[in-house]
Amino acid sequence: MALEIHSAVFEDGGDIPSRYTCEGDDVSPPLGWSGVPDDAESLVLIVDDPDAPDPAAPRMIWVHWVLYNLPGDALDLPEGVTVKQLPVGTHEGLNNWGRTGYGGPCPPAEKHRYFHTLYALDTLLDFKQPTREQVANAMEGHVLAQAQLLGMYEKRG
Repeated sequence: MALEIHSAVFEDGGDIPSRYTCEGDDVSPPLGWSGVPDDAESLVLIVDDPDAPDPAAPRMIWVHWVLYNLPGDALDLPEGVTVKQLPVGTHEGLNNWGRTGYGGPCPPAEKHRYFHTLYALDTLLDFKQPTREQVANAMEGHVLAQAQLLGMYEKRG
């Protein structure tokens, strides 16, 4: 079975409800997955927006959430998960606000794409609050499988 990631609140390619954005409660959406390889030592979740600041002229990838060393047997993350609710052993990296934790969509212009990418690794990562780039570099050669869930969002106000 292939690695898959999903959410109960939006479909792949669908709109992210405003509750999970800067216009709502800015809490993380519930996420679940299946098909983790038996030999996975850990999982990494990265949520990012490649359309920043404007999809017509993107200049950067805006990082919304970085989680690493999720246990290979973890199956989901509840809505609005806090650091205390993360699976034992899970660590948080830095987002583009310069802090750990989830930061919801808040695009300045147009509709943006938000990729929720889950990686199954054959190792644990040894960091203290890394950036997305540091995690990506450390994962090289260790990815057993990956899955992606795409959410869309455009500010209403």
